[in-house]
Amino acid sequence: MSKRTVKKTMIIILSSIGTVLIIALASLLIISGIFESAKYLEPWQKTYSQKFDDPRIQLMAHGLLAANGHNMQPWKIRLAKDDHMVFYLYADSDRLTNEADPFARQMMITQGAFLEYVKIAGDELGYKAAVELFPNGGYDEQKLQASMKTKPVAKIRLTKDKPQNSPLYDPLFLPDTNRAAYQSNKLTSEQIDQLETINTDVNMSINIFQDKENIERLGSYAMKSASIEAGVNRVMQETDTIFRANEYQKNKYRYGFSVEGQGTSGIMQHVLQGLVTVLPSLNSGKAASDMFIQSTRTSVVNTPAYAMIITNDNNRSSQVESGMLYSRLILTAHRLGLVMQPLSQVLEEYPEMKEPYTSIHRDYASNGATIQMLVRLGKPTKEVPQSMRRDVMDLIIRE
Repeated sequence: MSKRTVKKTMIIILSSIGTVLIIALASLLIISGIFESAKYLEPWQKTYSQKFDDPRIQLMAHGLLAANGHNMQPWKIRLAKDDHMVFYLYADSDRLTNEADPFARQMMITQGAFLEYVKIAGDELGYKAAVELFPNGGYDEQKLQASMKTKPVAKIRLTKDKPQNSPLYDPLFLPDTNRAAYQSNKLTSEQIDQLETINTDVNMSINIFQDKENIERLGSYAMKSASIEAGVNRVMQETDTIFRANEYQKNKYRYGFSVEGQGTSGIMQHVLQGLVTVLPSLNSGKAASDMFIQSTRTSVVNTPAYAMIITNDNNRSSQVESGMLYSRLILTAHRLGLVMQPLSQVLEEYPEMKEPYTSIHRDYASNGATIQMLVRLGKPTKEVPQSMRRDVMDLIIRE
């Protein structure tokens, strides 16, 4: 065979391989849904709430953007029929994550996060939002799921007021969680002061740690708890069932997890989505466990500071109030150019997590106090995409 023939043959082979790769890439992009309109992101638009005439729904549309456990968005709303300035917030018991959150503590924090976003949006739009927690009394803890359906977490009464320019309003539209690496810069004393002093409740505290000893200790807790959780199949399976592999699924469900939660975006997001759709095993079982541990390790290595929200007790009202404070902490951090990520595993209360849960409370809380939130905190190395959000009208209870 002549050199010319060999060369021609190689060109044909390489051309064929290139064609196959292009077809494969195009197929993955189509499977991912690259041409699908991301309806699940519409609530993040500042004009979204303006579609509604009812001020209650306008404020609910802002509350929908709040941080929430497992991105379940477990909120239900009943609009008062006899007063167009009143609505009730219920915890959606159909959206409990029973394996990771068996006592629904994180569920209550999520309710508080929603309420604070509503209050801040109300100030901006010209409505004073007065919040009354558990207006019909507390839950029957022995029949918790049934009780959640009948007893509201809060009654919200709106009063027309003069609009106020809140410095926390624009940060409502930023992602609440950034799982990427953070810069090594320590927080300034001024930043720490501004974050810690947003709390005015004597029954709660915000504590920030950035010394070497606490950074190492809290990082160790994060790694140990992640390793435990990665080995508890029922908890990992609970997460796997709400994973949305592609744009079609994200538009269908509009809640749960997706690949951009790890900071993946652009073409690579669609390539990964296509691969996970075709090969679900890439994001389940041992692969998912290993990925979770590695992601936690990356986070821990690149964390300059941690913050905790601690309450003096652990009743339902305190849990909700800690969620309200958490929202203010997130938004104030954004205003200061900082981001955060919850490290919730060590605070979860299923049996396998008992030892680190008890240990971290012994180290950082005393006299019956409860650590409601542990987060890593710092200056971001990159921006992350916004997560899925439901249509606000889907939150309303139809009567």
